[in-house]
Amino acid sequence: MGLLCIIGSVAQATALPTFDAEYTAFRYGKKLGYALLSVENVDDETYRMEYHSKVSLFFLSDKRTEISDFAFIDDKIVPKNYRYSRTGTGSNKSIKVVFDAGKEKIFIDKEPGIDWQDQFDNQLYRLDLQQKLAQGQKEFSYQVINYRGQERDYHLKVMGTEQLTLPYGMLEGIKVEIVRHNSTRETFAWFSPQLNYQLVRLQQFKDDKEQGDIQLKTFTATQ
Repeated sequence: MGLLCIIGSVAQATALPTFDAEYTAFRYGKKLGYALLSVENVDDETYRMEYHSKVSLFFLSDKRTEISDFAFIDDKIVPKNYRYSRTGTGSNKSIKVVFDAGKEKIFIDKEPGIDWQDQFDNQLYRLDLQQKLAQGQKEFSYQVINYRGQERDYHLKVMGTEQLTLPYGMLEGIKVEIVRHNSTRETFAWFSPQLNYQLVRLQQFKDDKEQGDIQLKTFTATQ
């Protein structure tokens, strides 16, 4: 079935849980800033996932925004467009990605379109992952257009469950590793069954050194 058929389906669309979440950003236990994450229902055909973060260390600063518009039809997440911007120390960056269902193409900025073969954007694969965790799945593979506009294959696997002490409080978290071959980066994410499998912690290492650790501070279900 083509992507246009999925979006144009007359089947009843199930509601996707919406929320507002705030995270505290740490590095080696020191607070560096914050991150905000939300999913809202924009209209009958569109949901929006937004991420905003601001961190600073000494004279260095980094502010990022990611916005994903998507449809949710027959329990499927279908990307529409993705925007990313970064400002702060160093070069400012921005990108726009359009997922064109009619042409079954993905357009990255002004580059020629590439075939749309179930790729997600840099955010939405995590939202799909939450659904699959709720179904009890343990391993996952995704094709992703990342925030640099590059195509990447991500493989993720469940490592187990842990009791977490977060700014939010005590939560049980399912620990997931993002596996990157031929990379010195390690990324771990925790999702809580108590909060609709919401992302509650994200930690990254490079060359065995912690790069960042965001932990849930507040969570409000809005639907």
